[in-house]
Amino acid sequence: MEKQDGCYLPKTLQQTAFKLDQADLLSEFRQQFYLPEESIYLDGNSLGLLSKPAERAVLSMLDSWRQYAINGWSQGRHPWFQLSEELSRELANWVGADKENVIATGSTTVNLHQLLATFYQPTSQRYKIVATSLDFPSDIYAIQSHLRLHGLEAKDALVLVQSHDGLTVREEDITLAMTDDVSLVLLPSVFYRSGQYLSMPQLAQAARQRGILIGFDLCHSIGIMPHELQSWDVDFAFWCHYKYLNAGPGSVAGLYVHPRHHHRLPGLAGWFGSDKEVQFDMLHDFTPAQGAGRFQIGTPHVLSLAPLLGSLEIFQQAGIQAIRSKSLQLTQFLIDLAETYLSPYGFQIGNPREPERRGGHVCLIHPEAIRICKAMKQVGVIPDYRAPDVVRLAPVPLYTSFTDVLEAVERIIQVMENKSYEAFEKQREVIA
Repeated sequence: MEKQDGCYLPKTLQQTAFKLDQADLLSEFRQQFYLPEESIYLDGNSLGLLSKPAERAVLSMLDSWRQYAINGWSQGRHPWFQLSEELSRELANWVGADKENVIATGSTTVNLHQLLATFYQPTSQRYKIVATSLDFPSDIYAIQSHLRLHGLEAKDALVLVQSHDGLTVREEDITLAMTDDVSLVLLPSVFYRSGQYLSMPQLAQAARQRGILIGFDLCHSIGIMPHELQSWDVDFAFWCHYKYLNAGPGSVAGLYVHPRHHHRLPGLAGWFGSDKEVQFDMLHDFTPAQGAGRFQIGTPHVLSLAPLLGSLEIFQQAGIQAIRSKSLQLTQFLIDLAETYLSPYGFQIGNPREPERRGGHVCLIHPEAIRICKAMKQVGVIPDYRAPDVVRLAPVPLYTSFTDVLEAVERIIQVMENKSYEAFEKQREVIA
């Protein structure tokens, strides 16, 4: 591709991006984030950027520790003892549930272990778990461990619905796997590689009609698209807060449990799942909290909860509908650019094209993906690599502009034209 006026892309596209940025209702939030200097950050589906409100919330929490010491559990602006419940009131809005059905607690996989320990109760008639061949590995590891705890083998009790193209899975294939011997279905809302969104309402209805419990991993959908877990009749869900919700590396995660299951004792009981009124009675008889709070296990990591306080302030102002609308615009803009200007270099689009089937990131497939990602970083574009051949690009509505997307594609073309990726080994770093 030849350059014109120093650029590979037509100048008219700069005007298009500028107009889109001028009309962007969320552009004001960009200044609330710490953007990497001279870089275009497109890895927010792996780790969201630090915001100024999140930073203030952490500093405020440190100050409460300094000022109140042990009394911080009951004093200050955000007493620690009720902090998880306080955050849950806000989080409920982002998953479409009442506050009693949500709790900020644990980590993603710990919460999944808790939910499997609670809901997976196999019988001789119903003992199988349905997942897919494209699920995030940690979810599969957790499932396999619970099968072993029940004396079952994955080859007999784990049904992995296969992909027809290596990138996506058809809802009808998942439904066909919901046979009479299935106890539980566990699925991602959005696949971590291709960005395909599964129809949660459709699948939850299918499970309910068959008397099967169904849960979802929301890690790649929460904070980027609306959810209505309660009205969709989902049994349980879990998620992280460090991707689109920008709560920081290793931040405390969250879980949801439908109110019809609030009578269940947690499979893994711990003292922070106690009714708050009696928790410090120190009795050996467990009195669980009334709602999803009963599924907490240990003492909350207060300093890892703090950034979420600040981050949710931004989300409350922005609104999830506006975030979803801009996300679809950004990903469509990127897909259109990639299809026209990157496909000549061997890139293929791995996303579903229909907006309603797409999450928040774009999946580009290339046999040299691993080396291309390294070269992209060298020219100031921060992508995400997923084996064996995927470049993930996540334009995040709160801090990514349309001009950013355009410039990122310009720099990718530069990498391909100069073949600068050939200078790198075809081997991933320890962290991809």
